[in-house]
Amino acid sequence: MRPAVAVTVEDGIARVVLDHPPLNILTRTVLRELRESLANVTPDRAARVVLLEARGSHFSAGADVEEHLPPEVGHMIPEFLETVRQIEAVPLPVVAAVRGRCLGGAFELVQAADMVVATDGAQFGQPEIFLGVFPPAACLLLPERCPYGAAAEMLLTGDPISAADARQLGLVQQVVEDEALEPAALALARRIARHSGAALRLTKRALHYAHPNRRRRFRDLGRLYTEELMSLDDPLEGLRAFREKRKPTWTHR
Repeated sequence: MRPAVAVTVEDGIARVVLDHPPLNILTRTVLRELRESLANVTPDRAARVVLLEARGSHFSAGADVEEHLPPEVGHMIPEFLETVRQIEAVPLPVVAAVRGRCLGGAFELVQAADMVVATDGAQFGQPEIFLGVFPPAACLLLPERCPYGAAAEMLLTGDPISAADARQLGLVQQVVEDEALEPAALALARRIARHSGAALRLTKRALHYAHPNRRRRFRDLGRLYTEELMSLDDPLEGLRAFREKRKPTWTHR
């Protein structure tokens, strides 16, 4: 089976590319490959910036719904949260390049990046509430990256936002036409990579001083999801209804 994540390092830029067609669904296998790729890039002193990309028309439609059901969920959620934490903890600046759909777990991965370049047709959203669940990483990251009310609206309605709206909220730094995504993302990465690698690493480390106890907070969110949320009937009903392409019937009002 071919790798779902490809990595190249050139001119100080480590390009980490999701390649799991057609929608780059984030299975446990894909997440493991992503963690391994980031771990291999981090000690490479030739790399001064990480560019997180995806092949195809969409960045990713999110995590695998099947793996959110028991018994897989007990492994999937901690592994997913560790992947998000690892992206945030990369000691190099991380730029995400997004086109098309960037939903659910994929949006959470992007929230862990330092900067985002998106196409004007990109769409960002946390639709988990439709399934009777919540996005654990986004509940931590989203209110830090945009106004609380905007984060609450996305999390509690599940409605997606456009790249232009994401730019206005500060979630995206550049919005470009589709064909300009790669050149624009590379241009931003090159502007960063021209600087001292040591200075970039220390600046990233200094930025992280504003977010203490990260590992513990992600772990607590994972427990809230797997031990409390998944002990209820509604999450199982919502996930199964999605799989069966029907409207869920909630028991908790």
